[in-house]
Amino acid sequence: MRLTVPLRAVVVLLLVGLTWLLANTFFRGENGSSVRHFFSGAIEDPTSAELRPKKYKCGLSAPCPPKHLAFRLVSGAANVIGPKICLEDKMLLSSVKNNVGRGLNIVLVNGVTGEPMETKTFDMWAGDVNDLLKFLRPLHEGTLVFVASFDDAATKLNDESRRLFEELGSTAVKELAFRDSWVFVGAKGIENKSPFEQRMKNSKSSNKYEGWPESLEMDGCIPLRPPLEG
Repeated sequence: MRLTVPLRAVVVLLLVGLTWLLANTFFRGENGSSVRHFFSGAIEDPTSAELRPKKYKCGLSAPCPPKHLAFRLVSGAANVIGPKICLEDKMLLSSVKNNVGRGLNIVLVNGVTGEPMETKTFDMWAGDVNDLLKFLRPLHEGTLVFVASFDDAATKLNDESRRLFEELGSTAVKELAFRDSWVFVGAKGIENKSPFEQRMKNSKSSNKYEGWPESLEMDGCIPLRPPLEG
């Protein structure tokens, strides 16, 4: 008789636990799927969407802070695949949009509002560098400049054009050479050198493609600047 009370308590506890498990399984499922899985023992594999890492604007792996612009730059691959410039999840320049060209591919963006202003390409193999100079000289304070190379971005560059890019924050442009890959984000009036720049040297010993280095890809978050006083 002394074992009766403990046994009854154990039975009651088991019944309560089983009831809770059944209720939890039933109400948690959608369309009774969890109930079926409970009785069948089957467990659904996670979907490919659940396994895929979440992507944010322009394919970034993390969201940008407030008052920052998400961007991704991809230089051209050899002379076959054109460059890409994405800003705030909008593709501003790409082969699909049919607005890329050999040489320098440039997008100007208002550094205060984040609005795209102009997209242009400059042929640095057979074009006129004066067209590039006329484009860069009158830039307004705070203008963001996004650059992606395609094929050859350096042959026609002269001292003044390189200096103008240096004033936008570039450190690599002074050594940019024939068929180097280059991606860069600078700004008119920048006080320091830009942290957003990559260059891949054209070298026979390390080129990924015959005659060209590999394509470069760079992304990040650029802070908007406050409106200029006066």
